Amino acid sequence: MRLLYFILYFTLKYTLRVFYPRIKTVNTPKMFLGRTIYVSNHAASFMDPLAVAALRPPIVFFMTRSDIFTTFMKPILWASHMLPIYRQHDGVNTKDENEKVFEKCARILSFGRNLLIFGEGFTDDTFIRRLKPVKKGAVRIGFFALEKINWKKKIYISAVGCNYSDPNQMRSDLLISTSERICLNDYRQEYEENPNKTITDLTKRIEKLMQEQITHVEEKDWAPFHENVMRLTRKGMNALNSNTAIPLEERWHYSQNLAHWLNARSSEDLTHLEGLKTDMDRYFSLIKKMKIEENYLCEKSTTGAISRTSELMKLIFLFPFMLLGLIHCAPVYLLVKKFVEKSFKRKVFWGSVKLLLGMIGLGLINIPVIFLFESFVYPSYWLGFLYYTFIGFFGLAAYMWFVNYKRFKEKGLVSKADLSKFIAKRNELLEKIKAEIPVA
Repeated sequence: MRLLYFILYFTLKYTLRVFYPRIKTVNTPKMFLGRTIYVSNHAASFMDPLAVAALRPPIVFFMTRSDIFTTFMKPILWASHMLPIYRQHDGVNTKDENEKVFEKCARILSFGRNLLIFGEGFTDDTFIRRLKPVKKGAVRIGFFALEKINWKKKIYISAVGCNYSDPNQMRSDLLISTSERICLNDYRQEYEENPNKTITDLTKRIEKLMQEQITHVEEKDWAPFHENVMRLTRKGMNALNSNTAIPLEERWHYSQNLAHWLNARSSEDLTHLEGLKTDMDRYFSLIKKMKIEENYLCEKSTTGAISRTSELMKLIFLFPFMLLGLIHCAPVYLLVKKFVEKSFKRKVFWGSVKLLLGMIGLGLINIPVIFLFESFVYPSYWLGFLYYTFIGFFGLAAYMWFVNYKRFKEKGLVSKADLSKFIAKRNELLEKIKAEIPVA
């Protein structure tokens, strides 16, 4: 394990749990080594490798797009266990360059390490709960490695699914599921007889396993319908409108079952659902236009009132920690936010890059705090270091204070409005969902 990978392996566990307070791993491998190629979906760009590598025990080497391997970045990426993968539009002889990379992959696997490959190859600009077609590279690398070692050791392949409620939404959810491993050695005879067919068949099998690890909505146009049903029922993995008292794994299964039901509908069945789809789209468009949160309508519908007690108590309790968070974290947060949003045109990169740069920036800029604490607060470097480790939580407290302040103001305004028509429409939609969607 190289130094930078080692540092990130431990520090990212802390940072990711600040960003995603509800994290669950399912069927997680227990071994650091394992000679396994993990093929993951690619829902969230840079966030996916950070999450899969930091939140699971296996030590992995990443296959990463070659265009980021600049002269400056190469040493950093090497220390982070990253390997380039070349694509046709990269302007090089991709076959020869990838052959060299495959050689490195074969050595990595022969020494018992693992590879992490993102089988879809790219991330959509808009987060969507579905799997794009999986490329053959992962299976091809596995058989290439087996040929290099004369089939003397076992090499495995496994599917990984990253399930976010929203990858760029602070304080949302993350569930990572891993399939059972497939031993590629078991396919030696088929591969030697017809390598192309064997690679194609195994890629299709891996694609199916990957779909089982995530929520996969087959028809892209029906993904918003799936999301809106989850928002209204509050049983699924929507980032803004979910009942977090329901265990995360249970909400993940609900999301999957809803997608399975939707995928099984015929064209005629989907036509029948068009009316409900349109009604939900109009409802959410209207409350967005009126600046009314679905959470407030749910609270009013359920309890008969909109209470601000919880927000007020949090504002009082978090206030001193919020001040510390502003002192230690606000300058870094604002600089990172401005830099990332200016440098990366695709918003899909924002959450992961902000998380990583924020973690590094806060860690470095606040090191003098340890010595200042010892000199001016209490003569103990150990207590100074302990205070230093809590700076991230102070930053979180500041973030949560402003979130609750915003909710406190919004609830005050909404509670004065007549919400009866919105609530009636909401209840009507829930009745339709119950009548037309058995799994909901």
